[in-house]
Amino acid sequence: MATIKDVARLAGVGLGTASRVVSGKGSVSPATLAKVRAAIAQLDFRPSHAARTLLSGSSQMIGVYIPVLSGTFYTPILQIIDNELRAAGLHMVVAFGAGLGGARQQAIEGIAFLIERGCDGLILMTNVLQEEDIGALRFKHERMVVLNHSFDTIAGQCFTVDHTLGGRMAARALLDHGHRQIAVVAGPASLPDNVVRVDAFLAELRANGVDTGQLWLTERDFSPAGGWSAAKELMDSRHPCSALFCANDEMAVGALSYFQEAGIRVPHQLSVIGYDDTPSAEFSAPRLTTVHMPWREMTQNGINALLNSCYDLRRPVTRGYPVTMTLRASLAALAAPAKPTRRRKPA
Repeated sequence: MATIKDVARLAGVGLGTASRVVSGKGSVSPATLAKVRAAIAQLDFRPSHAARTLLSGSSQMIGVYIPVLSGTFYTPILQIIDNELRAAGLHMVVAFGAGLGGARQQAIEGIAFLIERGCDGLILMTNVLQEEDIGALRFKHERMVVLNHSFDTIAGQCFTVDHTLGGRMAARALLDHGHRQIAVVAGPASLPDNVVRVDAFLAELRANGVDTGQLWLTERDFSPAGGWSAAKELMDSRHPCSALFCANDEMAVGALSYFQEAGIRVPHQLSVIGYDDTPSAEFSAPRLTTVHMPWREMTQNGINALLNSCYDLRRPVTRGYPVTMTLRASLAALAAPAKPTRRRKPA
């Protein structure tokens, strides 16, 4: 395989001149440029990734950290990132929570892996880092954006969605359909975005006269298995309810699966709504009503901001993305109780 030294030798120029032609940086005369390009074509020279990095000072790689490499939430976001980077001639390197230690230590180690690989910029999706962790990262790598979380020290580099509005819209959808006896499956209390959406959901119910202290509420791990076990626990408890709110779609899909196996008809006997509007919601049985969070818009703008920082681009960056309800078959209006009828006295 030909090297840059072979190109320089064949073209009769110095190694530095050949490097400037390959990297596109620095000036060379038209005659020299033609000779070097002819040598590149004759030798079928293709610089390795390592060589291009040395020549340009850029790896053309963006590192992405996510907590887990599974489920229907992170996969679509990774696809958006990968498509955008490929269109820009860049590549994605992914690290995720694995190894020894807790989630915070795993995140720190995963991000360190991306920095060691020479990534030009970082996209971070994690709720477990603290402000001091971000401060330490900035000394090692300033070019980063954070998705779905906000840190005060780098607020301008954080892109998130309105979980307060999302939680309120979920409650509003149930109230508008007549539901007041509502069960709730929350996500982990350690995740700030979960806390915000569930608190907003309960606040909206209270604002409309619902005694949330009487609601059935449990916490699970955002997985389908968690939704399944919560649905079983709810049915075993015999707690009266006409609707179930799950704080993400994966738990809602797990709950739907349990109800189907248990012979509980959704939405005829119990309505179910989720949160996120991931692809699983559209193809569940029945199709899941859910809060549509604008993950694509959030991700796109985070990518634009990062590429502007890394490569001196001028991509548009906006904030404030629409939150809506996607109404599907799992939600129905609560049937009004039948009015009692008086028996006619015999004539």
